[in-house]
Amino acid sequence: MTVILYPLISEKAVQLINTRNTIVFIVERKATKSQIRREVEELYNVKVKKVNTLITPDGRKKAYVKLSDEYDATELAAKLGVI
Repeated sequence: MTVILYPLISEKAVQLINTRNTIVFIVERKATKSQIRREVEELYNVKVKKVNTLITPDGRKKAYVKLSDEYDATELAAKLGVI
């Protein structure tokens, strides 16, 4: 199962990249935090510090993925084409 669907591009998401070293993804509704962590680490060769999730009112699931201090969310976002 593909867990990560796509990165979220919004004003708030870009602000989180710059201020909190966090990238926001839209993920599969049934995905667990550990599955999200594993897929982000494998796909992008980064270390994840923390994953928070929420279900939006329109039924999508967002994952806020905070990267470890030795990795830069700005670099990953640039690689993904978010910024």
